[in-house]
Amino acid sequence: MVPWRSKDACLLFSAFFSEPCIHEGSILILRLAAMAKPRIFISSTFFDLKQIREDIDLFIRELGYEPVRHETGSVAYGSKEAPEKYAYKEVATCDILICIIGGRFGTEARDSGGHSITQTELKHALERGIQVFIFIESAVHSEYGTFSMNKDNADMKFKHANDRRVYEFIEALYGLPFNNAIKVFESSSDIIHYLREQWAGLFQRFLTEERRTEEIRVLAEMKSISGTLSQMVDYLTAQAKGKDRIIESILLTSHPAFRLFAKLTKTPYRVFFENRKELETWLSVRNFKPVGKDALDKDSIAEWWNKDSRDYIRMTHNIFDRDGRLKPVNPEEWNDAWITITNLPEDRPPTPPDDDDVPF
Repeated sequence: MVPWRSKDACLLFSAFFSEPCIHEGSILILRLAAMAKPRIFISSTFFDLKQIREDIDLFIRELGYEPVRHETGSVAYGSKEAPEKYAYKEVATCDILICIIGGRFGTEARDSGGHSITQTELKHALERGIQVFIFIESAVHSEYGTFSMNKDNADMKFKHANDRRVYEFIEALYGLPFNNAIKVFESSSDIIHYLREQWAGLFQRFLTEERRTEEIRVLAEMKSISGTLSQMVDYLTAQAKGKDRIIESILLTSHPAFRLFAKLTKTPYRVFFENRKELETWLSVRNFKPVGKDALDKDSIAEWWNKDSRDYIRMTHNIFDRDGRLKPVNPEEWNDAWITITNLPEDRPPTPPDDDDVPF
């Protein structure tokens, strides 16, 4: 789900919420970032959804996170403003808001144009780009379809909602362009199952981004010196023809294999490795696994296989020395045909993995 920017949320909700968007900014007293647990605000009417609120609270605590709901004292109320104002401020300190919509409209919020406290809590979360998860009781959601077809009838009565403004709010939620993933539920177990799957996905995304952080840092450093290296190659090749070591070092920094591997794997950044082990590690991150020696093609020195994309890389000329170090190559002597990539048809069976991949 893509978080909103505050201005976008204000414009979209201007028709539903008549009050202007409130930005406390520095007025908000936020909890320190040192708090390790994700804080999750549970927003709903109280009496009709009391048991569901308790079930969700227990689920959040079992994960080691911190649930925030007013009946447990999680909201710090003051004496200078209406209690609901402190609830809105508490929303701004949370990482996630769970909004549960049932058939009760709830308490009408002050200065909100006739909207409930629960609805206004969700509005504050959307304005601040907080991740929200919205759940609607199945009976209410079914009757929402009847409302949609008869919303011009002001005298219409509803069985599962005590106020037509419940359905007007659902209609506004479905009109949001972002952050409006809505899940219908029959019991608290439906909500818990959905949240477990969603939060597992968020955690997996975080791990993937962390894994790439170091790679991005190295790439940034390499980009900053790439221009200088190119000039050094030209200068030292002309000025130090007899100094084999220097030339060898410079040739290695601009080895043609780097460009070719980047091209074959469609890598949008500069590729660099000093030995075969580093190449194997980089390829494994891109899901290429080495093919076992017994399964190599007759003229292959090495091969790698990507079972997801079915891409197959073949090396027919050894670019490494006996110790596995990359051998310097003059660009004029290089041949791109030494390393090629093909996409295998679906009817070709997968290539057996290398011995190192066998799990026993």
